[in-house]
Amino acid sequence: MKINLYIVIKEQIYIVRSKMQLKMKNKRIFFLSVILCLQNLTAQVILNADGPGNTYELITSVLAPGHNPVEVPDCNHSDFGRHIDEVFDTELNTYVFRFFSHKTPDNDRCINFDRQRVEIKTYDQSPNNLLGVEGETVVYKWKFKLDSDFQPSQNFTHIHQLKAVGGLQSSMPLFTLTLRKGSPDKMELRYAESTNQITLYEVNLSLFKGVWVEVTETITYGESGEYAISISRIDSGIEIFSYQNNDIRNWRTGADFIRPKWGIYRSLNDSDNLRDETVLFANFSIEETGGVLAIDDYFLENKKLVVFPNPTLNELTIKGISIEDYDEVVLYSISGMKIALQKKTTKNTIDVSFLQDGLYFLLLKNKHQIVKRVKFIKNN
Repeated sequence: MKINLYIVIKEQIYIVRSKMQLKMKNKRIFFLSVILCLQNLTAQVILNADGPGNTYELITSVLAPGHNPVEVPDCNHSDFGRHIDEVFDTELNTYVFRFFSHKTPDNDRCINFDRQRVEIKTYDQSPNNLLGVEGETVVYKWKFKLDSDFQPSQNFTHIHQLKAVGGLQSSMPLFTLTLRKGSPDKMELRYAESTNQITLYEVNLSLFKGVWVEVTETITYGESGEYAISISRIDSGIEIFSYQNNDIRNWRTGADFIRPKWGIYRSLNDSDNLRDETVLFANFSIEETGGVLAIDDYFLENKKLVVFPNPTLNELTIKGISIEDYDEVVLYSISGMKIALQKKTTKNTIDVSFLQDGLYFLLLKNKHQIVKRVKFIKNN
């Protein structure tokens, strides 16, 4: 009997130990999956021309797979063919994108007839890491070349926009690079805090005509954000355009996200000063380098703010901040999407029972400003 009892106890111990080892293995797999997801979030997304043919399909495969991030006037000018193609450029020694805009009959996708649009964009069908969200830092890079005789009008000719989706102010771009006729013609950096645009910086457009330039634009999205743009000639490396502001409103009330656009978007209200144009673009890059979803934030230790239990099943308790110091709580998934917005509670507790298993980010805000942020894991 003693021998049999010993065997039974030993078998039970083995079973319990096996279950514990399996549970620990599953937890290691779960946490490894979280780390891998975070690493993917910081990957640089690049769009490069690869040769003639299937240009729209190439752009779509990067900016919005399976959808349509290309906005062109082909519907009204079908005999010309596609308004974006790819050609070999001897200066860069690679293929580049060529954007066409014709004085007539091009319009804005057979929707608006007082303007012309040949643009590519990210939008709500794009991967989440191509959309700028509040608290996030994004670096946009690209190259472009204007024709040596490029001719803008006195109205707008945008070649780049950062524009909100969602909210009451989404129709007005946040930032634009605009070409404008004048004495002399100018390259303008236009900005709208809400619905009124101003010019932040401008230079003589002749600096850009007939030469390849490279743009680096860095923006931290938020009510109190940061913005910097630098444009340099590729042949000499000389910087010909530069602006920086470390305290600027880079958000729109009620916005879901902010996205980039590149191309030729121009008004027809001063069409006498327009002509057929081509603009070359190359080496588009979008990279999330910081903010709420950066890999650095995963390892960031916030010694003052604590949420527990973590991992959690149904509810989080916030410790280390007074309820008077914040007025709302925002939850983000690791893919960058806003999951929920909740008003603060008197008990400093947050219901997370509706979330699926995974890693999330919790932001505490006061009057739309981020005051604290912390990561947590939902795990049943």
